[in-house]
Amino acid sequence: MKIVNIKDVESRAVDISGAYKANKQIPISAEDGTPAYSMRVFTLEPNGYTPYHSHNYEQLNYVIEGYGIIVDKDGNERPLKEGDFALVMPNEYHQYKNISDNTNFVFICVVPKQYE
Repeated sequence: MKIVNIKDVESRAVDISGAYKANKQIPISAEDGTPAYSMRVFTLEPNGYTPYHSHNYEQLNYVIEGYGIIVDKDGNERPLKEGDFALVMPNEYHQYKNISDNTNFVFICVVPKQYE
């Protein structure tokens, strides 16, 4: 069993093309022996965003704090706020954006552990 507080998990800048003011924490990963999934927490600073991308696995999200948008496969901007869940299907293009000028947009992202 592992119990960890998010305040005790290292935060790293997302250092890939297309990301801006995005940070990632990994409270549960393959290193912990999880059988199937890794849990990541992304913090998008004001006006920050992830790259517009796709991948060959599903992604489960839960918004912890703030509000923003997810850009879907058709380029539509769909609102997300604290308490919302989002399912991104395999190979579905998506991007998360913080549309606030002064608050963080924080969400959990669960993916199969081999893709962490």
